[in-house]
Amino acid sequence: MDWYVYVLIGIAVIIFLIVQSVNAKKKSIERLEKKIKDAWGKASTREYTFNEFQRIKFFFEKVKGDNCIDNITWNDLGMDDVFKDMNNTSSSVGEECFYRMLRDTSFDVDILKKRDVIVDYLLEHEEEAMKLEKIFALMGRSKSISVYEFIHRLDHIEKTDNIQHYFCDAFLVVAISSFFIKPEVGIVLAIAAVVFSVVTYFSSKAKVENYFVCFKYIIAMLDGAKKVSDLNISALDEYNLKLDKLYTGLKKHFRGSGLFTNGNVGGSLTEIILDYVRMITHIDLIMFNSMVANLKKHRKEADELYECLGETEAFYAIASYRKFLRNGYGYYCKPEFSETRKICAHSVYHPMIEKPVANSIETEKGVLLTGSNASGKSTFLKTIAINGILAQSVYTCTAESFTMKNAIVMSSMALKDDLENNESYYIVEIKSLKRILDKMKAGSSIMCFVDEVLRGTNTVERIAASSEILQSLENENVMCFAATHDIELTHILENSFNNYHFREEIKDNDILFDYKLFEGRAVTRNAIKLLNIIGYDRDIIERAEGRALKFTDIGKWE
Repeated sequence: MDWYVYVLIGIAVIIFLIVQSVNAKKKSIERLEKKIKDAWGKASTREYTFNEFQRIKFFFEKVKGDNCIDNITWNDLGMDDVFKDMNNTSSSVGEECFYRMLRDTSFDVDILKKRDVIVDYLLEHEEEAMKLEKIFALMGRSKSISVYEFIHRLDHIEKTDNIQHYFCDAFLVVAISSFFIKPEVGIVLAIAAVVFSVVTYFSSKAKVENYFVCFKYIIAMLDGAKKVSDLNISALDEYNLKLDKLYTGLKKHFRGSGLFTNGNVGGSLTEIILDYVRMITHIDLIMFNSMVANLKKHRKEADELYECLGETEAFYAIASYRKFLRNGYGYYCKPEFSETRKICAHSVYHPMIEKPVANSIETEKGVLLTGSNASGKSTFLKTIAINGILAQSVYTCTAESFTMKNAIVMSSMALKDDLENNESYYIVEIKSLKRILDKMKAGSSIMCFVDEVLRGTNTVERIAASSEILQSLENENVMCFAATHDIELTHILENSFNNYHFREEIKDNDILFDYKLFEGRAVTRNAIKLLNIIGYDRDIIERAEGRALKFTDIGKWE
């Protein structure tokens, strides 16, 4: 077979591989576009590992402000689940900045309204929103550490020169040159040079692998910044200008980044070839050392790029969530902010309940909630609290209308014994309440939620201490919602708090709840009735009812 036949076969194979690579990339992009389209306007179903969530939280933990939602409140309200439901982002910068936005609430209404303009635009221009999200999806996620954490870890990278890498390149050049002088020697030297280069490449790269991945991500961010600004979405004009400026300023420090990583989705033929080029020439390791030095000098610009891109994708996630609320629950609203602590919530519902019961409330005083077990008190507290957070972060409430004063949302609800620190439930509870009082004394405006005040102690001291703590929270800068089983509190505090309650109905030996909020204190109890419904002995129930009636008549226990 003549040599040209082998050449033609080789060319045919290369063409076939190129076509396969192009088709694979095209199909990968099509799958990505379909995934984005299918996720738009739906609750996120993504599952998270513990390490992923720690990465997502890192940015917030490092930059959190005075109005942020503290850990107790965040956990009380199940806000991780709310975030997961809303998080329709596709990139690390997007989800990390979105988490921070949701948790670091803003009292600046102008900032909230600026966000709202962008979100509304994306909601009404779905095609442009999809194009925007495709850019972030191509950027992807960093699975190792937060990109923000990486930028601020640069000082810990030991300064490394490129002598070893240059030696590998020189060895390869000598080997190739000797091939033309003495081919048999050249072949041996070339094999030795390649083996030496590959071995030293993986040895050197292993030391900086985590940083390496993050540098690839920063290069992807630069590419994303250019693509976002080139989309020229009118509502993002301010962000487009900033991204274009940051891209222009930083790109010159990352010249030749295509040799570092070309950022293709999937393993294209070009990327496979470049992998071998990198292993043999160490070009990416040489560039890595140079980029470390440059990024240290331009850390501020890198931070700005990170935040600007992250906020941009966060707007997309909010727009998608609004569409989800509109399609699923039928409505949402934009909050109003007043100068007084008055709360007006009409048809407000819990965003994490599949078929929620909406309720309305309008009050200028604190609220005491009473009612039977499982009647809806805790859920209502969480409903108002979550909407207080959503109002001041994503400017979106799950209600027909929602008006509040800008305030830090704090709670003391789902507490547990702290076995690690050997603290009882009562100690944990009073510490939790004290942090709210301390915040109030510091002059902060607060919206606080307390479930079963001081449940960890005896009745007499609970009522005495609870009444004084709640009375102290009756402050012009504090709007307090508290749930209690102690009807006595509704009488002691009736001049300071408005009373509301939930009720139940016993029907056909079953207990039914409508989860509707009513004005006034609760007038029914169901604890003893529940004993009967689940089958306790009749004599236990009758004696319990007798004791309760006697106490009601004479005011003391026998």
